Amino acid sequence: MALSNTQPESSDPKTLYNPYEGKIYARQLGEPVTTFLKLLPPLTTQRSYVGEWIFIANPYGSERPAGEEWARNNSACTVILSDFMTQRAAIEASMENKPRGSVTRKVNPLREKAKTAILDTARKNGCTDGKWMLFPMPGDVNRVWKIVATATAKSELGTAAKVATEDGQGDRTPRLICVYTEDFGNRQDVKRVLLKLGELGLMKRDKESGHEMGISYKPDVFTYLDITGTNKWGLKPSLYQSKEVLAWTV
Repeated sequence: MALSNTQPESSDPKTLYNPYEGKIYARQLGEPVTTFLKLLPPLTTQRSYVGEWIFIANPYGSERPAGEEWARNNSACTVILSDFMTQRAAIEASMENKPRGSVTRKVNPLREKAKTAILDTARKNGCTDGKWMLFPMPGDVNRVWKIVATATAKSELGTAAKVATEDGQGDRTPRLICVYTEDFGNRQDVKRVLLKLGELGLMKRDKESGHEMGISYKPDVFTYLDITGTNKWGLKPSLYQSKEVLAWTV
């Protein structure tokens, strides 16, 4: 079920949800967002102090899969990727003297089949979380994070958000901010959150054309399986691009 973007009438703390309660790296229930932002500004909060990420949960969200569920899902998906690699190796060996394009045409359907199997397995196990990814430069990260955190606390975005802490790389490396949704298959909710990000002014614009620059959506299952931009399986690391999502009729 999609996360509603409206708050319930009750503000009783007992009805609120925070998977990060008691954690030094996250906002606590009842803590004003302004206080949270003052205590943990991402620009200067050291990774050695709180870890790699600062988190904030939508307090009106619902409980998400636990570590055991993710471990079971990741194990099943690892088998899928292993089977794909075995099939790919067999094709490449049997077509050793064939043009590379011919080999690629044989392998691509198997790669797509593996991707579909991974997503189906994640759905079966309830591991459907995913995120829109923003990459502000360090000089702008506090401003962008303030907007994201405030909207998340008001239940205007998704289930949670996180921002990368200071890792000693200086001010030339963008900081990742993830804005989570509950279900990568819920197109209505995925698009709703994207539209809200645009409404909040968080879709960067090209300086010359003025056009909005795209952002990517990545399922958490891809992250857990280490499906990055240079992954050995040749899988695309994201599931959606903002341009295609904006064109959805949902």
